[in-house]
Amino acid sequence: MDWYPLLNSLRIAAVSTVLIFFLGILAAYYVAKLPRLVKGVLDVVLTLPLVLPPTVVGYFLLRIMGPQRPLGAWFLEQFDLRLTMAWYSAIFASAVVAFPLMYRTARGAFESFDQNLAYAAQTLGRSNTWIFWRVRMPYCRQGIIAGTVLAFARALGEYGATAMVAGYTPGRTATISTTVYQLWRTGDDEGAMRWVLVNLAISAVVLLAVNMLERKDRRQRRPTASGEVAP
Repeated sequence: MDWYPLLNSLRIAAVSTVLIFFLGILAAYYVAKLPRLVKGVLDVVLTLPLVLPPTVVGYFLLRIMGPQRPLGAWFLEQFDLRLTMAWYSAIFASAVVAFPLMYRTARGAFESFDQNLAYAAQTLGRSNTWIFWRVRMPYCRQGIIAGTVLAFARALGEYGATAMVAGYTPGRTATISTTVYQLWRTGDDEGAMRWVLVNLAISAVVLLAVNMLERKDRRQRRPTASGEVAP
């Protein structure tokens, strides 16, 4: 059994999740503080890939990154680098499709943050950067963890946009999702089922890990008899 689709899917999902983690938190943090009208407009723009069919997202990416398009042609001319039909092309597709999950979840967590905690830290002379990483992020970590896991799972299972932007080439661009489709299309139901079970196993492990982290976090936040939070 060729394990390339699994390794390729994992690295694409991992890189996409790292990008989405920082970009999603950055967008969520600043959008949450904007006026309602501006927030509503940006919400539509940033969440649009979540409701669009993946093939439509893939089409727009091809219009932007194709070798005959401005961005794709510039990278090809300057760096001799094609942005489509390569394994790393799937990173762009997965990141765009999964970004709204991270953004929406993180934004909800930031909006539920008790601003009095930030004010208290400011009175102690703490900087905004310190408050963000030492107060706001720990307070919102449940939402951040949930968004990260959802984004990873979505990136791992992405098919439509990935197939359009990266295609399917065994040993080069194949992912679990594209491999399942190709095996099914060629009548290899047994091979397709193997990859389906692999994907199910990975998803189950990820969800179990999240549940364990949530239980651990609840135990740490549980008040003791003295009213303090357990360490």
